[in-house]
Amino acid sequence: MKKRIAIIDKEKCHPSECGDYLCAKLCPVNRTGTDCVLPHEIHKKAKIDELLCTGCSICSNRCPYQAIQIINLPEALNKEPVHRFGENAFELFSLPTPIFGQVTGILGKNGIGKTTALQILAGLLKPNLGNYEKETDFKDVINYFKGSETQKFLMKMHVGDIKLSYKLQQVDLIAKQFTGTVRELLEKVDEKKQLNEVAQELQLTRFLDTPVNKISGGELQRVAIAASVLKKANIYFFDEPSSYLDIKQRVNVSKFIRNLADEDTSIIVIEHDLIILDYMTDLLNLMYGQESAYGIVSGIKNSREGINAFLEGFLKEENIRFRSYPIKFEKVQDRQVGTQQKLISWKHLSKKLGNFILESESGELYKNEIIGVLGENGIGKTSFVKVLAGLIKPDSGEIDSEIKVAYKPQYLETASDELVMQYLDDAVQQYQNQLIKPLDMERLMMKKLSELSGGELQKVSIVKCLSEDAELFLLDEPSAYLDVEQRLLISKVIKSLTAEREITVLVVDHDLMFLDYLSDRLAVFTGEPAKSGLLQGPFDMVEGMNLFLEELGISLRRDPNSHRPRINKAGSVKDREQRAEGKLYYN
Repeated sequence: MKKRIAIIDKEKCHPSECGDYLCAKLCPVNRTGTDCVLPHEIHKKAKIDELLCTGCSICSNRCPYQAIQIINLPEALNKEPVHRFGENAFELFSLPTPIFGQVTGILGKNGIGKTTALQILAGLLKPNLGNYEKETDFKDVINYFKGSETQKFLMKMHVGDIKLSYKLQQVDLIAKQFTGTVRELLEKVDEKKQLNEVAQELQLTRFLDTPVNKISGGELQRVAIAASVLKKANIYFFDEPSSYLDIKQRVNVSKFIRNLADEDTSIIVIEHDLIILDYMTDLLNLMYGQESAYGIVSGIKNSREGINAFLEGFLKEENIRFRSYPIKFEKVQDRQVGTQQKLISWKHLSKKLGNFILESESGELYKNEIIGVLGENGIGKTSFVKVLAGLIKPDSGEIDSEIKVAYKPQYLETASDELVMQYLDDAVQQYQNQLIKPLDMERLMMKKLSELSGGELQKVSIVKCLSEDAELFLLDEPSAYLDVEQRLLISKVIKSLTAEREITVLVVDHDLMFLDYLSDRLAVFTGEPAKSGLLQGPFDMVEGMNLFLEELGISLRRDPNSHRPRINKAGSVKDREQRAEGKLYYN
């Protein structure tokens, strides 16, 4: 089997603009008279013969559009891929295996093949075993997995012994494909006749008679989960079930999904919120490889060990290091507290927005610190951020400061045809080492803003905000659309930039681990969504977390190895101990 693959991004490849196939002219094999790099017969982009390629990487290093990747595969890969999308395209090696009676998670960065793996297991995508030019016979697929649990699973799927329900990642497609109310949609798929019970558990009753195209992203996510669960199935796939949900809803959905698993039912979940993934699952498959190039599924691990291995970047059983550095969490008492020089303060702010009332206690932010903001959806977090940004004026109360503010909104604009390199001109000029290189922004520079994916647009928006000339930076939900590695990388970049420039950053987010990793202090919103919200704090981490976790009704402990926060099972010894001590957040 070949130990090297060549990937060409057809959108980035522009042969007529690089000097008429510059890659072909530079290729040492081509210079000997053999066609290793040549034009594709149909779409006329470059193509590379992987058997002839020597792996010199001259073409990838010299391509002005960064359209080429030459990748040496791990020696341990001694099989053809399960699936390849075409010539010089993404390859997937191995699949996760559903296990009955358990909730199995899939963890890995974006572009590594997680959704592709689920689509193959669900029968939505037929594996071609690397032979993309002809249809693969089912017998060949079964033979490929001979002797494994995956073989048994695929056989049962093939003969109809397994019925599967799949909650897709892109829940916004529901509103585009269905016209009618939430109730009408759920009645249409309700094979179990449990609509009322499921609606109650997922808190859908308030908007059951609302048209599907009128509900929010978080509501649509819960409707999609309900629609999947109401189908009679013995395997349920959930692709990113926490997207658009606030922390309270994430915990509730986690409990709901956990309770679906029994001896006749298997659950597989893809999730980027590590605290929720850990809480929801029993077992874990890690996926590693290279983004948009190839993906490999690890052996099964228990959730705690799997997440710790992911943070460490090392798979002990496979003896594979898939990241060059480990990700470490600090204990609260080990965090360095900056000098407490006041930057901005506010006193008893109040603002009426329609039927909603936003209020705040008095508070202040210091220079050179990062403040996390916690609270449910619809409780005033974004409105408060807009007050600090000067976009909304309070009805009463005062803000004591005249400072420069930079603001990254929650919802990102995608319509512009401006190139990323033009949009990020200031960042390119001033923050190459602090923002551009660490976040791997070079590969996006020639793309238009309108062409970016959700995750790419999020990174561009964060970089744009952090490169502005300001003293206070307001980031509203910066972890949305990002995978776990990207979230933790963004955290490291924000921490480094805060210390280097002595700026203040306020971050609103729903990923508890992201805020735990990032924040020096916490501000907490309490109240009733869509009716009233009260901002309290900022507090130190322990006080702020304890206040918020009391609202959530959960307690957090720290993993003894990685120090990452983990949710205690309700009523467990640890949960009872921490509640008795009044320490819901274990530092």
